[in-house]
Amino acid sequence: MNCKLFRTFVTMKVVNILMTIFFLASCVTTHKGLVKTPDGGYIYYEERGKGDPMVLLHGHSLDCRMWDEQWKPFSKQFRVVRMDFRGYGQSSEQRENLQFCHVDDVITLMDSLHMQKAHVIGLSMGAFVAGDMLAMYTERLLTCTLASGGIRSSKGPGEPMDSLEKSQRDKEIANLKAKGVDKMKEEWTEQLMSTGGSMRERMRKPLTQMIKEWTAWQPLHKEVRLFYGKEAWAKLRERGVIDVPTLFIRGEHELKDKRFSPREAEYLQNSRIVIIPDCGHMLNMERPDEFNRSIFDFISSYQVH
Repeated sequence: MNCKLFRTFVTMKVVNILMTIFFLASCVTTHKGLVKTPDGGYIYYEERGKGDPMVLLHGHSLDCRMWDEQWKPFSKQFRVVRMDFRGYGQSSEQRENLQFCHVDDVITLMDSLHMQKAHVIGLSMGAFVAGDMLAMYTERLLTCTLASGGIRSSKGPGEPMDSLEKSQRDKEIANLKAKGVDKMKEEWTEQLMSTGGSMRERMRKPLTQMIKEWTAWQPLHKEVRLFYGKEAWAKLRERGVIDVPTLFIRGEHELKDKRFSPREAEYLQNSRIVIIPDCGHMLNMERPDEFNRSIFDFISSYQVH
């Protein structure tokens, strides 16, 4: 091989090596795993990216896939974890005789992954859980985002279901079985779709897939108290004003022209409200660009480290 060919060969090898290094450095892999809970259950989670921890909490009848359009964008700046609540997705099922709360599972997951604090983002049912966390585990939050939900006003685990409530649930379950689970799922899908705006059809396929694969355990059983609810409100009042930066985010159509004034804001030193126009309940799936931008702007404005 002459000198010119040799230099060309070496140059090409170096370029290939550099391109390989660049490609590997730019790749962000997803880690998947299971975390055991103290009562024998397990939580499925996925993790991606580096930076400040961020935890994504999904809505009822869905699973961690509802965050698909936040997954890669957020992981470019944060260490993002998305999980399936127990009774959903690939996590273990619920039991009628086992009392636990979803927010405690979030803490178990964070402890297992050595996350002392995190940016927590919850939507709908996920916002109920994030709201519980705001009150019960304030010290574990960098920021809190409550999308299409907040702290519930329902009974907490300290008030188990009484005989009257159990009897009412038995009737509801019987009626659902008579209607048929598939019919219920169709109606529920359309209910979620109905609040949306002009972009709502973009989310029909993923919503339909997740709801179709959902076991529907919850409407077919007598659930324990999975949210702290009234107990969280009591804890928040006890704490007084807290300094966790909190974002309340809603879709314009879901508000139906009503003034939005979240009660939680009374106890927050730093809070912000964002209303996404032409959008409904599932705003992260219907308007992902606007949703993502709102999250990035909110977190960066506080420069939380």
